Formats: sequence, C-alpha cells, structure tokens
Amino acid sequence: MVISTKFTHADLLVMPNDGKRREIVDGELFVTPSPRYTHQRISGLIYSAFVRYLDRHPIGEIAYAPLDVILSDYDVLEPDLLFVLNEHQEVLQDWVRGTPDLVVEILSPTTTSIDRGPKLKAYARYGVAECWIVDPEQRCIEVYQPSHEGYRLVRTFRQEETLTSALLPGLSLTVASLFQR
Repeated sequence: MVISTKFTHADLLVMPNDGKRREIVDGELFVTPSPRYTHQRISGLIYSAFVRYLDRHPIGEIAYAPLDVILSDYDVLEPDLLFVLNEHQEVLQDWVRGTPDLVVEILSPTTTSIDRGPKLKAYARYGVAECWIVDPEQRCIEVYQPSHEGYRLVRTFRQEETLTSALLPGLSLTVASLFQR
C-alpha cells in the first residue's frame, strides 16, 4: 500500500528556517535553494519600477518574496513579486490569503521546471489575471493570461522592447533595463 502525504500551510509553519524556499502545489512540497544574486537584482529592479508606477497610479499594492500566497490549504506559493489591485485588498492579511491579480516569477536554474510547470498551472487554476515569467537567460519577459485551457502566452517582450500591461494602464517597463549591469 502506498501512503500519500499531502502537505499543508500548517506543515510549512513548523519546517526549519534554513533559507530554503518551500512551496506547496496540490499538496506536493517543493524545496529550492535561496535565489542567486542576479535573480535578486532583477527582482529589486522590477519592484522599484512598480513603486515608481504606483506613485503615479495608486491602483494597488506590490509585495515581494518571501511572502506566502495561500490559495488553499494545499496550495501555498511564494512568487518573486505579486501585485494586488485596490479592489482586492482583502487578500492582504498576515500573508496573502487569496488570489493576487499579478504574479512575477524570475527563472533560476533550480526553479525553472517548477515555475513553468506546477506553479503556472496553480496560478491559472486560482484565477491570477496575469503572470509574468522573467527569463534572465533569454533576456525576456513572457506574459500569460487566463484562457479556457489554463494560461495562454499573450506575448514575449524581448530585451529591445518595452513591457506594457492591460492590467496596469500606463505601466512602461524597458526590458533591457532589467538585464544590464
């Protein structure tokens, strides 16, 4: 007999604080090392761009990892960045308890298969309106939006382009600025 253990948010709370990222998708635990410097630099640049945008367009709140996004007891994710519109602020509690409007995942060698696989499917299943996958290797940002089959890739913004979003009117993010040193 095979015994299947499904992990919950309560299980995460008693795990060691060792700098590793722990997430649960459909009860399955994923453990990855802490992000690398390039990942964190890109995360900081995106966060800064959002802060500047929100100064001019106060339509919501931006937050960054580590911060649990509790979609269900068996789905607890930690996107690199997340955005919540003002009309959905009730999800911002001790953690994020519900669906953010936008999540940003920055690919790392140890997280690419999880970010593009189970996490992307979970975000679609719970109705995240937009998901950005930032690919430092390809120097691009992929924008996904819901479709009847989960998510569809709406557009890939290349290094020479400027990202815009229907969800964030007036946002203009020069992709190359994220990958320059």
